[in-house]
Amino acid sequence: MSIEVKNLVKSFEDKVIINDISFKVNDGEVLAIVGFSGSGKSTVLKLISGLIPYDNGEIITSEGDIAMVFQYSALFDSLNVFENISFALRERKELRKLYNEEQLHEIVAQKLELVGLQGIENKFPSELSGGMQKRVSFARAIVTQPNTILYDEPTAGLDPMSSTLIEDYIVRLKHEINAASIVVTHQMSTITRTADRVIMLYDGKIVFEGTPDELLKQDTPYTKQFVTASLEGPMQMKA
Repeated sequence: MSIEVKNLVKSFEDKVIINDISFKVNDGEVLAIVGFSGSGKSTVLKLISGLIPYDNGEIITSEGDIAMVFQYSALFDSLNVFENISFALRERKELRKLYNEEQLHEIVAQKLELVGLQGIENKFPSELSGGMQKRVSFARAIVTQPNTILYDEPTAGLDPMSSTLIEDYIVRLKHEINAASIVVTHQMSTITRTADRVIMLYDGKIVFEGTPDELLKQDTPYTKQFVTASLEGPMQMKA
């Protein structure tokens, strides 16, 4: 078991954002977390990655790295591709003495090959398309051989072809490194093409859990409203 969340609770001031949710993600599995804006999806990723503390509950992860792929790549503009990808290996105390410069270049080249971007080590983020930047962020995320990968809206702002390419790499990385993966998304193609299971959040609670096929059947008022993007239903958009 790579990720297990038990009775997780998180509030900001007097507002409960995550209200007693529990789920598991196995190695080599992709879980999609879906829901309308403000439902707490990205908060769950921040809690699992340790970016913010939780109020109550428990998060259990297997030993090893947790990698985060941010919504808009979050590459360092002043660093080239090689420097971006190798950043963790150079800067983290427990890793910085493990590799010499030649080894770092070999590792970066391997990760770039995995995401189909060979030979761009010397380019800067401003010289890359949005889809290429996203793939570089994938290479950076997996450079430490993580056993857990968290994706926050990985296809946000991308055209349909670039989105398909990113979705393909999510599936490929699942098989290549056998990581437990969580994808926060609202895009149906990302859900159907990458996820093994889906949970839907509303008002801080899980209101649906099942497969993408079960989501598409629209057997509950929540899944029907989400799939059809209807304003009518139990979920209300909040300011």
